[in-house]
Amino acid sequence: MRSLWKLTCMEMKLFLRDPAAVFFSLGFPLMVMVLFGSMFGNRPIRDLGGKGFVDRMIPGYTAMVIGTTGLVSLATVVSSYREKGVFRRQLATPLRPPVILAAQVLVHFVMTAAGMAILVVIGELVYGLRLQGSLINVLPAFVLSSLSIFGLGFVLASVMATARSAQTSSMVVYFPMMFLSGSVIPMPLPETVQRYAQVLPLTHVVNLLRGLWEGGAWSAHLKEVGFLAGLLVVCVIVSAKTFRWE
Repeated sequence: MRSLWKLTCMEMKLFLRDPAAVFFSLGFPLMVMVLFGSMFGNRPIRDLGGKGFVDRMIPGYTAMVIGTTGLVSLATVVSSYREKGVFRRQLATPLRPPVILAAQVLVHFVMTAAGMAILVVIGELVYGLRLQGSLINVLPAFVLSSLSIFGLGFVLASVMATARSAQTSSMVVYFPMMFLSGSVIPMPLPETVQRYAQVLPLTHVVNLLRGLWEGGAWSAHLKEVGFLAGLLVVCVIVSAKTFRWE
């Protein structure tokens, strides 16, 4: 545990020294929320079931944080460490492989949680954010969603040969999901697009977080839970078979 703590602290410092990673993980979703919040406010809207725009979109913006941090950032960092020989040098120390990978997961999870916390705090202070559900329900869904997307990030890092290819592929995967999942604006998509969007992991993240945020029960979101849990299991298996240290 001591080695895990020290490695995690070091990796956290490295993450915070990367302006691009910090901006897209913490700043970009907040900027989107402030932009649309300034345009639409947070007064009750009939078409949104009496909810305000910010109330409705906080789960979607949280999904943006999860996707940016867990997919783009994690895949890029892990593949970069392999390409630069960082993992090889770490394995020459007393550090064990599970500790090295756990540190990456912890750092990115902490940053993802920080991104969500910033959204909630600013939403409350500026727009009077209202949580209709319970944090006891929302937080486990947040953990499951984060780990599932992290698993997908590890898969991309495992199969891509270089950091640049991992970053490019993660963006190719992430940005269509961001716009088609309903995480940016709550506009109803055409029915055909909605059907295709159901195969996108981020769609299930948005639906699960939004449903529980608005007071829904877990029993109403078994499809999303099953999809994300299955994705996590599959990604762990694929990563275990394809991950390369150098």
